Amino acid sequence: MRNVTETVKHLLIINVIFFLATLSLGDVMYDLFALHYPTNDRFLPWQPLTHMFMHGDVGHIFFNMFGLYMFGTPIEQMWGRKKFIFFYLSTGFGAAALQLGLYYYQVGHITDLLVAEGLTSSQISSFFNTRDLPYSIVEQLGREKLLSGLSAFNGVMVGASGALYGVLVAFAFSFPNARLMLLFPPIPVKAKILVPILILGDLFFGFTSYSIGPVAHFAHVGGAITGFIMMWYWKKNQFNNNRWN
Repeated sequence: MRNVTETVKHLLIINVIFFLATLSLGDVMYDLFALHYPTNDRFLPWQPLTHMFMHGDVGHIFFNMFGLYMFGTPIEQMWGRKKFIFFYLSTGFGAAALQLGLYYYQVGHITDLLVAEGLTSSQISSFFNTRDLPYSIVEQLGREKLLSGLSAFNGVMVGASGALYGVLVAFAFSFPNARLMLLFPPIPVKAKILVPILILGDLFFGFTSYSIGPVAHFAHVGGAITGFIMMWYWKKNQFNNNRWN
């Protein structure tokens, strides 16, 4: 079992502290540190950072932290701590940006429909905050469509998964032929094959209704895309092999 590197160790500790605080304090932690939609009253400026250290349950934090340990450790050993934390946080921000971009589209679409129905800006704001809307408009626009906008506006993002997907991309770039053991079925697969499959899976679940649980699939894709762009740019500019100690 490989020795954990300093930055990965600190990230593990911070995530565990946040999780224990969430178990103790409950919703107040989500209100303060989970990422909310920017025009939601619960949004606070530090949430794009702090949401990366929040998790919903034991399984969520366990798999994210296990992945961070397994794949983050060799990347930090190769890059050094400063370069690794810069990459990790950047991919986490990229993950949040793509998911919020999707939410922005969904909220904007519903807003346009409500404007077309003659609602004022204050009435629209009241709808997103209180879900209060005339029955005739609900029937006209459709309950499911309106709920998608409400879900986006009131969505809460937590977890290190987006940043972890960036780390997975970096691992596949750096160790493409490393064999990773699947759980189901238990067979080894090369990193350069497995990681793209995981990303394609998130795209599939993100565009369909087959998702298992409240998973922000586009946040995973956003972290992966950000990681890919950074790795591609660094490799192109011969920057990938430099260490930042």
